[in-house]
Amino acid sequence: MFWNTAEAMEDLLCELTSWESRTFSQGEKDFPIKLQAKLRQLPYFQKYKNYVRLHDADKGRRSLTALYRHPDTDIKNTVVLLSHFDTVQTEEYGHLEPFAFEPRILTEKFGEEAETLPEAARKDLESGDYLFGRGTMDMKMGLVLHLHLIEQAIVEEWPMNLLIVTVPDEEVDSVGMRTVVPELLRLQEQHELSYSLFLNSEPSFTQRPGDGLHYIYTGAMGKIMPAALFFGKETHVGEPLSGITATYMASYVSQDMEWNPSFREEKFGEKTPLPVSLQLRDLKTEYSTQTPYRAASLFNVFTLEKDAEEILDVFERTVKKAMERCSSDYKALCRREGIEGMGAVRTIRYEELYRYVVEKFDEDIIGESVRVVTEEESWDDREQSVRLAGEWMLLCPELAPATVIFYAPPYYPSVNSSYEKKIEKAVEEIEKASESSDFPIKRIHYFNGICDLSYVNYEKDESELDVYRRNTPVWGEGYTVPFREMKKLQAPVLNVGPFGKDPHQRTERLHRENAFRHTPEMLRILLKVWQEAE
Repeated sequence: MFWNTAEAMEDLLCELTSWESRTFSQGEKDFPIKLQAKLRQLPYFQKYKNYVRLHDADKGRRSLTALYRHPDTDIKNTVVLLSHFDTVQTEEYGHLEPFAFEPRILTEKFGEEAETLPEAARKDLESGDYLFGRGTMDMKMGLVLHLHLIEQAIVEEWPMNLLIVTVPDEEVDSVGMRTVVPELLRLQEQHELSYSLFLNSEPSFTQRPGDGLHYIYTGAMGKIMPAALFFGKETHVGEPLSGITATYMASYVSQDMEWNPSFREEKFGEKTPLPVSLQLRDLKTEYSTQTPYRAASLFNVFTLEKDAEEILDVFERTVKKAMERCSSDYKALCRREGIEGMGAVRTIRYEELYRYVVEKFDEDIIGESVRVVTEEESWDDREQSVRLAGEWMLLCPELAPATVIFYAPPYYPSVNSSYEKKIEKAVEEIEKASESSDFPIKRIHYFNGICDLSYVNYEKDESELDVYRRNTPVWGEGYTVPFREMKKLQAPVLNVGPFGKDPHQRTERLHRENAFRHTPEMLRILLKVWQEAE
């Protein structure tokens, strides 16, 4: 066996980590090709080559699926092993950036300049228990664990089927998972599989500084991104009162949105993080003495049970209140200066703005505006969303000053399998097995970060998300969520991954003993429970 020992798994992790796969890099495109060749070293996949397949995502990127099908075709029970292979960028490593994807070398280099590390990371380095490097924790180790499991299942002929699904672009838009969902349905039909569990192995995230507990998750929070385009009136800085700046308008919404408890949800004793701004900027492309009359804000909102319609209702109320305060203050300023001013600021939903544009302009004018925006390759989904809303306001300046509210991608629905009988049995057995280890297990009901599990086990009425489609400017123009297909992928979800620290930071690191010995044992126990429960 290739990946059956702790030492072999560490070697495999170092190899996979060395395959640089930053989101949107050439390495991300190359990674699944290399992994396909790696899997075909196993005799099983030499015999069944078509069981390891690549699936188109976008921009030359592909997902990979690898199926272990038990020889007895009457066995339908199939556990889907989900992971992503892209990583975030590495600029923060500074002069050590060339070694960011070489865990053993980077760990050694950190040892030569340990004084540059925060105290907690320095202590972990000195302990010798941790392996540093981009992707070691988030989440190449999760993929290593899945490779280890599928090899064991093949050799020992476990009485179940395993399907590895590893995707690109989890860190930005989850295009890999969104595009592989229909492929999962095709594979299910082709091989007559019955998906019984979607198992992700994202790492255990600490809940507070110094936290040493190893968490497993029986669900994942949702994430949605309300956005606002502020469209004021331009003027020269020598005549500031002849216009109203978008930045002035935006400042009121920022104050009312940041850390707003109206968006917080609580379930099973767990709370969502408060909303926070992810971007705030004016849309001027160069410096000039014209005042900024267009600006945009994007806000991160986590969800547990609320859907897109409920969130937009809260966002609309918040923005309207902020714009009423803005208009009141602006009116008082105009009275003080003895000018007429621009009038009150409107709050408009994107769907209302678009309907206004459609009634006013011919299809060819609208179509050309869409084409100009969506064909600009340097603009991502968020930028295109802002620009489309801006195009419609440029066509309808009579609506200004106005704040247009909409959704910008990505959207992650929440998902949860807490208190399902089989899940609870699995959690109980894992917790029991961990009692004698240095890493006691604690279950959390919601993974506190975005996760590809959001795109399976979807249960909401699709009509509830009509408001999302109508208020997402790029919906159908490059961004979609396969809600219908997601509803067909019905099985419990669970996230069991390795223990590490500081994901997305220079000090990202993985605990060796936990990753290469403790977590593999947990996963074997979990899959044994799943076999016996069938």
